[in-house]
Amino acid sequence: MKKIINNPSDFVEESIQGLVISHPEIYSFANDNQRVIKRTSKAKNKVGIVSGGGSGHLPVFTGYVGKGLLDACAVGSVFASPSVDQIASAIRNGNNGSGVLCVLGNYGGDVMNFEMACEIVKSEGIETRMIIVSDDIASASNEEKLKRRGIAGLIFTFKIAGASSENGASLEEVYNLTLKANNNLRTIGVAVSSCILPEVGKPTFELENDEIEIGMGIHGEPGIKREKLRKADLLVDDLCKIIFEDFELSNSDKVSIMINSLGATPLEELYIVSKKVNEIFSKKNIEIVKSYVGRYATSLEMAGMSISVLKLDDDLKKALFDHSECPFWIN
Repeated sequence: MKKIINNPSDFVEESIQGLVISHPEIYSFANDNQRVIKRTSKAKNKVGIVSGGGSGHLPVFTGYVGKGLLDACAVGSVFASPSVDQIASAIRNGNNGSGVLCVLGNYGGDVMNFEMACEIVKSEGIETRMIIVSDDIASASNEEKLKRRGIAGLIFTFKIAGASSENGASLEEVYNLTLKANNNLRTIGVAVSSCILPEVGKPTFELENDEIEIGMGIHGEPGIKREKLRKADLLVDDLCKIIFEDFELSNSDKVSIMINSLGATPLEELYIVSKKVNEIFSKKNIEIVKSYVGRYATSLEMAGMSISVLKLDDDLKKALFDHSECPFWIN
């Protein structure tokens, strides 16, 4: 294992301390829990947007705290859910007096702990709703979309929810718009090499030098097929075919796409992918209103990338382009 770290057991604490120290105008620690990050400038009289999940995926989850995005976030250990107490603290710190929408990935521990935390704060008079993001095509069929994992599409839902709440929408209105975004999202990814958990010290999974895995999860969950590495254009053709088979898109639709590095894949390779994706969508007369290319949802140093597609209507487009303040998101 080659990592620029100190003690593996201090990995999470030191990384979030560095995040807060580096961007004090955006991030602060909650007074009641050092595994909760909140906005430095607390909002007033708006729906709070709260998330949480395991570490190892920066900027997800913690990095998307900021104006027009998340109000607070609970920080779990590497690839592990935050505790119920941490999530309850995040909800309290994200509450601005108008209720709280929790937006999280579809992982068993996260869902269970968020449900329990919501019950706890309910007794304190905090109204909550919950959106469980499920954009990962590879993790379940379209007929069982509610079983799908939440991956890079999470960022689109954070942005939509954050903008809606910042503009004064009610909890029900924010919930409905974010639910629409979740329903309009699809993501498919490919892993090229494994990551190494600091406290484990060895790769999470093995791929031969000439192998890739389509649809592997961000924690190393099995994908839908393992095959030989091919040229980028051929690979992107295959991934876009999977998206179009799952997602009803017509030549009157407008979309935003996200080409996301899982950690180690460089920007040059991502832009090669973006070039091909734009060509494919252009041939189908589907307008890409905005392309996002970079590291948005990672898996430590895993090599690979994912393609996310958000189908837009006027309300989603407005929320996507509304102002936000975050080191990891540029409108």
